[in-house]
Amino acid sequence: MSYNADSKIKDPSQFYVSGPTTVFASQSDQRFSYLMYIPKRIATDPDKYPLVVIQHGTGRTAGQYRDLMASFCEKERVVVLAPLFPAGIDDPDDLHNYKFIEYRGLRFDTLLLDMIDEAAQRVPIDTSRFMLHGFSGGGQFAHRFLYLHPDRLMAVSVGAPGRLTLLDDTSDWWLGTRNVRELFGVDIDLPAIRGVPVQLVIGELDIETWETNDRSGSNWLDGLEKQGNNRRERMETFRGNLRQNGIDPRVDIVPGVAHDGRAVLPVVREFFADVLAQSRSTPAS
Repeated sequence: MSYNADSKIKDPSQFYVSGPTTVFASQSDQRFSYLMYIPKRIATDPDKYPLVVIQHGTGRTAGQYRDLMASFCEKERVVVLAPLFPAGIDDPDDLHNYKFIEYRGLRFDTLLLDMIDEAAQRVPIDTSRFMLHGFSGGGQFAHRFLYLHPDRLMAVSVGAPGRLTLLDDTSDWWLGTRNVRELFGVDIDLPAIRGVPVQLVIGELDIETWETNDRSGSNWLDGLEKQGNNRRERMETFRGNLRQNGIDPRVDIVPGVAHDGRAVLPVVREFFADVLAQSRSTPAS
């Protein structure tokens, strides 16, 4: 029996940091991890790749989202990083920890920023500003991250969040933003938020209420019902709140789609491609 060995000698130190990577534990807290997609380096690539972060929803399908962005990475010459924030941290029944940024002393915004810094030690990425997309629970995380860190975002795409934090200084977090300074040590910087391109994306048929109106869950606060009956209605509330604050988001309602994060990704990729094209056509200051 003959044995056909692969004649190409691979570099073990590089094999797992190209294309779809393995899962890396975060060195700042090894309960949390991340995956990447890294395009194969070509001569015309920039010194540092732009970065796209895809934040999973409640189902924690980080790997699936990463894989669905692979062709985009190769075409647009960007790196995708997909954080993985497991359920059941501290409370074994908890599903929602990362969505509200802070959970029992954990700061998921800083955990993400630590992951980005760690990833930059493996692959040349521009960590100064990045593009962020999240759908459902990931959309909750994404818009709250925008409020706290607009200076770190090149663009943000918010997909079908069931529970919103509105820019509202009459209500406390997480329905409003009155006590952001007390909780997070920063102030809401509206001029900076206005400088970030925002996409709101949702399926046309995303109108179920079984989850959005569950008052028994740990992710319910009285007053949430005022945002609307379903995700479509709450997205309209969100768009109105942003516009009242001088932020004019791009809104994509995907025909024939219900609550399906994979089905809205084509318009997310389109949005990010437009942002990248604009950034590449703008001379550096």
